[in-house]
Amino acid sequence: MGQEPYVSAFRKKERDIAKAILSKIQVTPGDIAYLKQKDVLYVTLTSTFPLEQDLVDEIGEVATEMVAKVGGKISYWVRTDPSLVGGLLLRVGDTVYDGTISDLLYRMTRSISRSYAEDFSPQKFADVLINSVKDAKIDIGIYQLGRVISISDGICWLDGLADIMYGEVVEFIPTGERGMILDIEQSRIGCIIFGRYEHIEAGNRVRRIRHMASIPVGEAQLGRVVNPLGQPIDGLGTVLTKEYFPIEHNAPKIIDRKQVTKPLHTGIKAIDALVPIGKGQRELIIGDRQTGKTSLAIDAIINQKGKNVICIYVAVGQKETTVADIMDKLKKFGALEYTVIVCADAYSSASMQYIAPFAGTAIGEYFMYKGRDVLIVYDDLSKHAVAYRELSLLLHRPSGREAYPGDVFYLHSRLLERSACLSDKSGGGSMTALPIVETQAGDISAYIPTNVISITDGQIFLETELFNQGQRPAINVGLSVSRVGGAAQLPFMKKAASLLRLNLAQYRELESFAQFGADLDENTKKVLDNGARIMASLNQQRYSPVPHELEALLIFTVTEGYAANIPPSEMINFEKDLFEHFQTLRGDLLKIISSPDKPSKEDIEKIRNALREFVKAY
Repeated sequence: MGQEPYVSAFRKKERDIAKAILSKIQVTPGDIAYLKQKDVLYVTLTSTFPLEQDLVDEIGEVATEMVAKVGGKISYWVRTDPSLVGGLLLRVGDTVYDGTISDLLYRMTRSISRSYAEDFSPQKFADVLINSVKDAKIDIGIYQLGRVISISDGICWLDGLADIMYGEVVEFIPTGERGMILDIEQSRIGCIIFGRYEHIEAGNRVRRIRHMASIPVGEAQLGRVVNPLGQPIDGLGTVLTKEYFPIEHNAPKIIDRKQVTKPLHTGIKAIDALVPIGKGQRELIIGDRQTGKTSLAIDAIINQKGKNVICIYVAVGQKETTVADIMDKLKKFGALEYTVIVCADAYSSASMQYIAPFAGTAIGEYFMYKGRDVLIVYDDLSKHAVAYRELSLLLHRPSGREAYPGDVFYLHSRLLERSACLSDKSGGGSMTALPIVETQAGDISAYIPTNVISITDGQIFLETELFNQGQRPAINVGLSVSRVGGAAQLPFMKKAASLLRLNLAQYRELESFAQFGADLDENTKKVLDNGARIMASLNQQRYSPVPHELEALLIFTVTEGYAANIPPSEMINFEKDLFEHFQTLRGDLLKIISSPDKPSKEDIEKIRNALREFVKAY
């Protein structure tokens, strides 16, 4: 029975394939380290059909001379394997030089699986495959193979792969699952597995991919929900992207950054007035569970509509129903079209929860380095730290405070340092980070909260007591601070809010004193009444962000005393009428308020006169 034409073509090319392999083989640093311990390096020649003896001898002689130069010997083995389809391969230590049809098929299939090009079609793939095999093109694949020693709880221990680096991706054969190297010891390598690991067994081979973990990125991801590997999980079909970005990437250098000077308005009155956020800032949202942390971040995303800001929401360890509800809310308010949701829910493995924030940051960096403004929310880093703790304990790393590994601070610092305001020379983009951390019983001195507080540029502290009193958002003004956002605050808002923090501090102090039932003088009553009015004016329901010029107008009205005769319970109606009046009749004054230039005395007086007229007629 005759051979297939493509087999005959490859048989004729066997010597050329061998010549190409011999031109590429070399002793790797890992091989040299192995020879120092074992003195003998294994070399295996495998072909589909038996080779001519002179060709076998030639390959053996070249390998012997090469290894002898570094003071070693070889153990030379020759075998046949029909599953290779055609061609031959040479394994030197852990490194494989592969000139077989099976490897050609593998690489083409993998290339297609990583490609989401819009012009891709099965017919195009078939044509390329047929032409490549028919022409018997010689293309030597070089990779390294290792072996699974043991596997449990999503952690796999490997041997071999002596030249592999921390953070590299490996592929398990034959399951095709991917993993990432997270621990390198002298005698073994620790690997986390991204997918299902039930079918991976001790003795399985592991293939080095020779690239760091990366995620597909592009405009097509906007409006989609993806997992930390960039694969869509919203049931809306394939995400058509062509570019990849590494999930671990160096933070911008100091010379590539510039000062935070542009405001990022959240639409939340208390934040924009008291703890303003600038583009490129890292502002922590911290508080107990069920105090409105996620709602605060979602409001900030909704408020970016029409402002050319890309938003990324990273869900770590959240319930699927919670993520689905957030997606519905964003869609309802038209915010999903400029938002990417990266989801590693509570059902996901610790490995997926660990890489989720890094994957979201990679997507954000892609847009940032293209000159775009990005807002990224990490919800939340407490669960991220727990996932990393689980992986570290399974990798047998030494544990420290609260059983967290010693590098948990570095885990979050290298993540958050990637958010920045880039200089004009570097593209002028920015990435603003809103990490969320959950506290227990309001304890902000716990390990993870103090770590993230020291990394970020400020924090917004949400208090259970204020939340239970009906204050929305329940921001504790005394413990909340923005270290760099003040420089980005617009001049009119800065003037309007200058006395706000002091007035609220006096109110909180006198409020606790007044609870004892002591007689209060008129000045104290006035301070308490004014404080209650300010708190009422800062009250705001979920999913109702306020335009910045209206926020500044309301704060100015309250701090300047124009609402002194308005009871706190009537502030909601007063605010609504005030906004409607100025939007309808005094748009010229709203332009002054929203201007980046400092308002003149004449402009301030115009606004005061307009407020007097409004209050008089109210």
